[in-house]
Amino acid sequence: MSFNLDEFVASPSVEELDSLKKSEIVKVAKQYGTEFQTLMWKDEIKRYVLEYLVDESILPSTVLDTAITVPTDNTFELKRLEMEMNKEITLKEMERERERKEREKEEREMQKEKEEREMQMQREEREERERREEKAREHEFRLKQLELGVIKGSDPKIGLDTGVFDVAKHVKFVPKFQEDNVEKFFNHFEKLGEQLKWPRDKWSILIQSNFTGKAQEVYSALSIEDSMDYDKVKKAILQAYELVPEAYRQKFRKYRKADT
Repeated sequence: MSFNLDEFVASPSVEELDSLKKSEIVKVAKQYGTEFQTLMWKDEIKRYVLEYLVDESILPSTVLDTAITVPTDNTFELKRLEMEMNKEITLKEMERERERKEREKEEREMQKEKEEREMQMQREEREERERREEKAREHEFRLKQLELGVIKGSDPKIGLDTGVFDVAKHVKFVPKFQEDNVEKFFNHFEKLGEQLKWPRDKWSILIQSNFTGKAQEVYSALSIEDSMDYDKVKKAILQAYELVPEAYRQKFRKYRKADT
């Protein structure tokens, strides 16, 4: 049943007033000329209407016993401040949520970039390792070809047996390579080479057969031409183990700095 303002004014009652919506109570308050604010709560406006009806002796004063107490101006101000605070809190929470999502997005992007860099590094390391292995295999293959040619004593131009130096018979005399005493190894090898009258141009082929560790890596990294030159092989390996004069000078300077 729709609200009829004229009927309520003609016969007001607490029961009907309780059943009204806020918009309908506002109409009643305006009809009676009651001072109120539209921002007030529904029960607060209803209280003003009841007080008017009691003052006009339209309703008994007992109806005010069950009505809410009309808040003071300070109460309205507190409510307004509370609403503003709630609004500000909501805005701050929304801002924190937005910042949190941005941080999570940045972290995901950084993690993705890190994983991509790691994958790239792994890919480059794998490719570099494969290149080194391929180069080592090629180098070893070329050396085997050279060794076979020397062992058989064949002339690569005419394919005839010339009866030259047999590497296979002498390689067993090459001393064992020791990484902790590289200079001693080279000295021992050179003495044997002189004593057994090994052709110097075959020394690099003989000595490489016993290389291990870093020496083997250095030898494999040399070009075919350099790997056939004993002096270049020796120099490269001594440099790798920091046993050349320049390395000694650097160590000496380092120790002097440490002492001062």
